[in-house]
Amino acid sequence: MVSVAEQMVEVLRQAGVERVYGVVGDSLNPVVDAIRRAEGISWVHVRNEEAGAFAAAAEAELTGRLAVCAGSCGPGNTHLIQGLYDAQRSGVPVLALASHIPSGQIGTGFFQETHPDRVFTDCSAFCELVSTPAQLPRLLRVAVQHAIGSPGVAVLAFPGDVAARPAAGPTGTSTFLAEQAVAAPPWSQVQALARMLNEARTVTLFAGAGVRGAHEPLMELADTLAAPIGHSLRGKEWVQWDNPFDVGMSGLLGYGACHDALHEADLVLLLGTDFPYDTFLPGRRTVQVDHDATRLGRRTPLELAVHGDVSATLRAVLPLLERKTDRAFLDGMLDRHCKALEQVVGAYTKDIAGHRPVHPEYVAATLDELAADDAVFTVDTGMCNVWAARYLTPNGRRRVIGSFLHGSMANALPHAIGAQLAFPGRQVVSMSGDGGLGMLLGELLTVAKHRLPVKTVVFNNGALGMIKLEMLVSGYPEWEVDNGDVDYAAIARACGIAAKRVTDPAKVREVLAEALERPGPALVDVVTDPNALSIPPQITAAQVKGFALAAGRTVLAGGVGRMIDLARSNLRNIPRP
Repeated sequence: MVSVAEQMVEVLRQAGVERVYGVVGDSLNPVVDAIRRAEGISWVHVRNEEAGAFAAAAEAELTGRLAVCAGSCGPGNTHLIQGLYDAQRSGVPVLALASHIPSGQIGTGFFQETHPDRVFTDCSAFCELVSTPAQLPRLLRVAVQHAIGSPGVAVLAFPGDVAARPAAGPTGTSTFLAEQAVAAPPWSQVQALARMLNEARTVTLFAGAGVRGAHEPLMELADTLAAPIGHSLRGKEWVQWDNPFDVGMSGLLGYGACHDALHEADLVLLLGTDFPYDTFLPGRRTVQVDHDATRLGRRTPLELAVHGDVSATLRAVLPLLERKTDRAFLDGMLDRHCKALEQVVGAYTKDIAGHRPVHPEYVAATLDELAADDAVFTVDTGMCNVWAARYLTPNGRRRVIGSFLHGSMANALPHAIGAQLAFPGRQVVSMSGDGGLGMLLGELLTVAKHRLPVKTVVFNNGALGMIKLEMLVSGYPEWEVDNGDVDYAAIARACGIAAKRVTDPAKVREVLAEALERPGPALVDVVTDPNALSIPPQITAAQVKGFALAAGRTVLAGGVGRMIDLARSNLRNIPRP
């Protein structure tokens, strides 16, 4: 007799699921045992369900396919919530299996009782409770389709005793959505877009993650309009490479001339971005293109909203555009961008050999040079976001992922676990802050247990660096941001991971190269300068006052690694009239 749990596992296999991340527990035992006996699907034991959800989110983001995590009743599944919020806000297909207390005890205040069908509603596109075997396998298929179709998070809650019961009917077979349709923009909107672009004297393009797959038409558009291209953090990996129109990034982690280009253009075209920091947008003369109509106009007032896939929209509008011959605005912004980067490049090049603690900028720049051309970087929230944004060089093959929308700490190592399992032959590098690594430190045991060749680079400044910066700009004295002097290399070695601690800048390149070349897991713990912070390219008078009130700290604008070479090259190569 087939059980409900066995039905669940079979449906997951039909959906192409290869692994489930989680921690085993009593109410999950029927499902875990069904996975044990099934072929083509495995259980990935993590140390915290939160890490399992992050790992599933990374797998889903990198593969585009459904990934699954699970948690037992009560605390087991409530641990999932951070990773599920991350997956939902990133728009990646993740299914969470949340087991429940015995069905006859629901509502009595039983041991470990929570209500997962209520708890997860805010971080999911679908969240339902299985009460009887008759609801399976149909309800699971609905959950899978919601996760894939949104894309986003679907949660299926079920009492453990229901999962152990005999199935009410045959499992059957089902085909799930393999590829979503491309949203073609209405022709009237395409015509309106062409008219506005033709009439504008100067245009700036601002691109987000939604320009993935649109690199060629985006470059053609910029060339036709003589338009500089700025980008968000999530757009960086799809925009910056092979881009002679690049003027950097806007936002709290921004650099270069992007802010100026946005505010000085006659017209701003937002492409595939839901950039949340509206104070960095000009708030006028703006057009937005997005495949998700719910995002249109929710960050800034629009003069035109275009509902459509970015690539499809650009290919439709390009034949209607008139080439702009005056390239003064573009060339001026490229020149300004290059000068802006040259002014701050010394932040990581000056006195490198003798500077202790080590410049974190130098570590990031060196890592960028040594890493594989198709490396996957996972980035902790905080100052590691800054170093990744400013020093990792995209090339169309590399991937850079993080908790860029949810902003949860401790995501990098769990993301790396999911990335490495999804791509066992690919180099995966976790850029971990000491605060983030310390929060989910047990996942080093997960890496060691599964012998995952993840390379963990710890930017160990002994502090919560981004919080420290927030205190500075708000005028508060730094307080309780000290993480202490922790030797993470020693901890990693105790876990069975090859590891070295670096305090000498002259050793950085050698140790990083050795770690990257190792066949198994490796950790490099670099003691970095806690005073190497970052400020955005534009700061307010109030923020300046905050820095003054918190005087006594050195705040650097931050270097930009090889991006200065790109900016200089763009100045040389841009077509001139």
